[in-house]
Amino acid sequence: MIEVKKKESETTAGLMRRFSQRVKLSGNLSKVRSHRFKTRPKSELKKKEDALKREAYRKKTELLRKLGKID
Repeated sequence: MIEVKKKESETTAGLMRRFSQRVKLSGNLSKVRSHRFKTRPKSELKKKEDALKREAYRKKTELLRKLGKID
């Protein structure tokens, strides 16, 4: 829980600015926003297809590195 107390010579706008900054730095807001929408888990077939695509891309880049076409 985030708690901010008003200082003696602080304006309400300053207090709100300081509170907003603390909320941002805590990361709570980003966590809540990430849980806003539920995503479906990937199917086994989709996982396998993605893994094969990654492997093919890895082999292609490795070959291009050996040929000196990319760094």
